[in-house]
Amino acid sequence: MQAVSLLLNDMETEFMRTIPRLLLVLGAICLAGCDTGPKGSVGFSLPDGDVERGKAAFIEFKCNACHVSKEVAQLGDGASSGVSVVLGGETTHIKSYGELVTSIINPSHRVARRDSTDMASEGGESKMVSFNDVMTVTQLIDLVAFVQSNYKLSPYKHSNYPVYWIPESGEKK
Repeated sequence: MQAVSLLLNDMETEFMRTIPRLLLVLGAICLAGCDTGPKGSVGFSLPDGDVERGKAAFIEFKCNACHVSKEVAQLGDGASSGVSVVLGGETTHIKSYGELVTSIINPSHRVARRDSTDMASEGGESKMVSFNDVMTVTQLIDLVAFVQSNYKLSPYKHSNYPVYWIPESGEKK
């Protein structure tokens, strides 16, 4: 019993040493995500979009030439562009509104970080066609609503680890 008590005291001491470090790291993460500079997103908000109009925009702009959606059949097999990106499905992290808007208006922001020749040119630019000069803000908002509606949040399932028995001194292991 004394061994268990010593072990618990050691764990409590280590936990108390870890708390300030953990708070410091969490604070740094929160501050990094709250960019209030000239390019920060604080205060930026778009109205809600319409899923059905977004589906129509998805078809109008032929997004389904390269993207697969459960709601809209893909044009051909994606072979013309060499890209077939699945949108939607079950995920443990729903793409935020900001992530989806950015992916549409600046698709190279994520593709360039990947070593993917099927989705990016040799220079790291996305092969996605830019619609920035032809798509209205309303169409963008609706398109984001449609894409976001294709995702289903599936909560992360934590592993269930058994509690291990620690024998007291003198007990048989």
